[in-house]
Amino acid sequence: MKKLDLYAFDEALTQTLERVDAPKRIETVSLESALGSILAVELRCQKNLPSFDNSAMDGFALRAEDAGKRLQIIRTIFAGDRPKPLLEEGSCYKIMTGAQVPPDADTIVPIEECSEVTAEAVTVPPNLKKGSALRKKGEEQTKGAVLMKVGEQLDFSHIAMLSAQGIVAVEVFAPLTIAVVSTGDEIKEPWEEADEDEIYNANAFGITALLKKYGFSPTYVGMIPDDLQKSIAFISELKQYDVIVTTGGISMGEADFLEEAFVANGLEVLFHGVNVKPGRPTMMGKIPRDVGSTFVMAMPGNPMTTLLNIFLLSVPILRKLQGNTHPRHAVIHAPISQSLRLKPTRTNLVLGQMREGVFHVTRDNKIGSGMLTPLMESNAVAVFGEGVAEVLEGEMIKVMLF
Repeated sequence: MKKLDLYAFDEALTQTLERVDAPKRIETVSLESALGSILAVELRCQKNLPSFDNSAMDGFALRAEDAGKRLQIIRTIFAGDRPKPLLEEGSCYKIMTGAQVPPDADTIVPIEECSEVTAEAVTVPPNLKKGSALRKKGEEQTKGAVLMKVGEQLDFSHIAMLSAQGIVAVEVFAPLTIAVVSTGDEIKEPWEEADEDEIYNANAFGITALLKKYGFSPTYVGMIPDDLQKSIAFISELKQYDVIVTTGGISMGEADFLEEAFVANGLEVLFHGVNVKPGRPTMMGKIPRDVGSTFVMAMPGNPMTTLLNIFLLSVPILRKLQGNTHPRHAVIHAPISQSLRLKPTRTNLVLGQMREGVFHVTRDNKIGSGMLTPLMESNAVAVFGEGVAEVLEGEMIKVMLF
């Protein structure tokens, strides 16, 4: 079967993200279950925040025009009180943090900035800024304003805000259904006996763990049969899933066995082959179905290559499939610990450990694509695009944390 031309790494990701289907299924979840979900509807502010003028600290509520005077304390206002305006010339309120400020006071002075404080009176400083420490009604959020947009991923701060609005349930995109599949006669499951000529199935369990780390719920569904017709039938049963992730069986030396089985099920190949080291034999595409499509992510067989590609390519694409409007990984800038020479005709992935703000290259970048130990020794990866032949010690580079 004819191979597609190799895609540049970022081009493969960018073009695939552009062709990802929008999620269709929406469900309602309680706030207790909403963490990590992607918002499916726009939410507007239901209640002004703050909902009343209140004090940002313990102190005295007064009129700014009374700066520098000794004032009589006419009452103490606690959080939860609903005070009526009582100020007269030369008077003030003692007030607690979060307590409602009556409309006749326009400034808060903290206790520590005052002098001659007694139970009946206080001397306030002469230099006061009107409105200081006074949190005005609606200054953070105004009723009716857009609070959260479709595609936002809900984290702890979103949950806190929703709670502050009295919202107890939200509409989110239903979780993707993801099938993880292995290939290879030599593969044994971790609970099986394996002789010296067989290897344990690291890929499937590494992939499922990595995807769970990023909030997805994959299901390991087993091994693809070592037979074309059986493989076609096996894959046909997987089209009920939103996403199929496979490892192995797609490199040049494998005679396109797996690709052929996918194509027989209607696969539209988006790309097959990425100009990156490690990770060249990677394929992605879509299988049409009655509603939407099943997205296929066929990864190489070598463990490190597979897991790096899942992190760098699959996770952003899955985020977009899930409805996230900011699918790409966050990038930080850091100096590199040593100089590197790279092959400029391809994208190069370099593992490292971020420590005290510096990217320390793992094992001097002398790593094999079938290894797993360097991944355990790393917490970040740097991606150097085509055309980069050398990186100098101390140079600022772009890094993505695992």
